[in-house]
Amino acid sequence: MTRPADRWIQWTTTGCVGLLAVIAGTVSYLHMHTLVELHGQPGWVAALTPLSVDGMIVAASTTLLADSRAGERGGVLPWALLVVGSAASLAANVAVAQPTAAGRVIAAWPSFALIGAYELLMRQVRRNAASEGSRSGEGPHRRRIGRKMTVTRRRACGALPVRLRGIGGQAMLRRAGMCVGRRGTGR
Repeated sequence: MTRPADRWIQWTTTGCVGLLAVIAGTVSYLHMHTLVELHGQPGWVAALTPLSVDGMIVAASTTLLADSRAGERGGVLPWALLVVGSAASLAANVAVAQPTAAGRVIAAWPSFALIGAYELLMRQVRRNAASEGSRSGEGPHRRRIGRKMTVTRRRACGALPVRLRGIGGQAMLRRAGMCVGRRGTGR
C-alpha cells in the first residue's frame, strides 16, 4: 500500500472510532445516569458517576494508544481498567434496557461496537509502529544475551551501563550501533 492510502485508512478508522466514542459515551452516560438515579443516589452523584466510568475508559484507552504508538502491547493496569470500565458501562446499558433480548442487544450495541472498532484501530497503530521502527532501525529489536542482559539496536547509543567481559566487547557493540542494558530497563 502507498503512504497516502495508509494515511487515509488510518484517518478513516480514527474518525469512525471517534464517532463511535461519542455515540457510545452519550448512550452510556444516559443509561448509567438513569441506573444510578434508580438506586436512590442524589442528582449530582447520578451526574458524576457515569463520568468517572467513562473517564477511566478514556484514560486507559489513551494509555494503550500511547503504548501502541511506541510499539508496546500495554501493561496489565490499563488493560484491566479498560476491561472493568467497559464491563461496567455495558452492564449499565443492559440493566436499564427493556427486559427483552432485542432491547438488551440494542442497548449494548454502541459499547460493543466501540470496543471492537477501538481494537481494530490499535492493530493499525501497532502495525504502523512496527513498520516505522523497522524502517528507521529504532524498533523494539531485542535479543537475549546470557541471563539478564539484552542488546537493542538503535541509531544513537548512550553510555553502556553493563560491563561486558573485556573492553573490546563494549567497543565492538558501540561500533555496531548496539546498546547494552539490563533486562526490562529499555536501554
